[in-house]
Amino acid sequence: MKILALESTCDETSVAFLNGRKIEKNLVYSQIKIHRKYKGVVPEAASRAHSEKMAALLKKITANSKKPQAITFCRGPGLNGSLIVSAVAAKTLSEYYAIPLIGVNHLEGHFLSCEIENDEIKNKFKFPLIVLIASGGHSELWLAENYGIYKLLGSTRDDAAGEAFDKTAKLLGFPYPGGPILEREALKASKKDFSFPIPFVREGFDFSFSGLKTAVAYKLDGKKLSIGFKRSVCYAFQEAAVEALLKKTAQAAEKYKVKQIAVGGGVSANGRLREAFTSYFKGKNIETLFPQKKYCSDNAAMAGLCAFRRLEAGEFKNCVSVNADLKIESWRKKC
Repeated sequence: MKILALESTCDETSVAFLNGRKIEKNLVYSQIKIHRKYKGVVPEAASRAHSEKMAALLKKITANSKKPQAITFCRGPGLNGSLIVSAVAAKTLSEYYAIPLIGVNHLEGHFLSCEIENDEIKNKFKFPLIVLIASGGHSELWLAENYGIYKLLGSTRDDAAGEAFDKTAKLLGFPYPGGPILEREALKASKKDFSFPIPFVREGFDFSFSGLKTAVAYKLDGKKLSIGFKRSVCYAFQEAAVEALLKKTAQAAEKYKVKQIAVGGGVSANGRLREAFTSYFKGKNIETLFPQKKYCSDNAAMAGLCAFRRLEAGEFKNCVSVNADLKIESWRKKC
């Protein structure tokens, strides 16, 4: 199955071409330079940039590729204006090629990207397993019982983990996106003489990061922000955020007695998070999976992978056009 995939949920415009299990091309245009001057993503600017870049990327990726047999795009969640760009482009291509159109869930893509290895789709999951999605807009825990059969266990009650990283970096005067810079500066911290409270919701599997962000703001109030102090704040913040994600994931793994954890989303690229999760769950005889770092951020290959798994399961046999529900729930229903 040859799949052409499109992605424009936030601030990356991406197109990919999958030939069976092989990801032949995955082109990504990042809008970081556009949004950096605003210190955050501006939705209107994001949708305009998608509109300007999508056609050029599609032309480039289809130049030497065979005719696709299916078109897929992320229906959401994401920024409304940005989502429209790939939706319109995908529907147009579907009509032009007279091939199936498959709408997929962006967050499922982050989860499934753990199965990409050296640009090839592998079968790595041992169901059931616990899934942590940690990104700029989402912090969620799922129980994955099979491909397409997911139960939402918990989500953030306020800020997402990635947003907390970026906002803390902004408070410290670092440019957007601040998460990677915060991680880098935390590694350079020489003084580790204070800590922040670990944000923890007592009941259930929900997260909350607004209190941690507020604690950072109070810590900085009236202080001289020397580089050494900034690095100490980065270290303390990162430790608290990672511990919060780890604790809830560990609770879910223990309750459902799984043998595998999958972590996806932009925050899954964080080295400290990878180290903490791998070390903790190895001691519990639980395998931890992460995407390759180039597949942690938004990309079209993961949308193509979602469509691949659905087509592989025979979900869209004899279908002309199928739209996936945006909710994280079973898509294993007859057409």
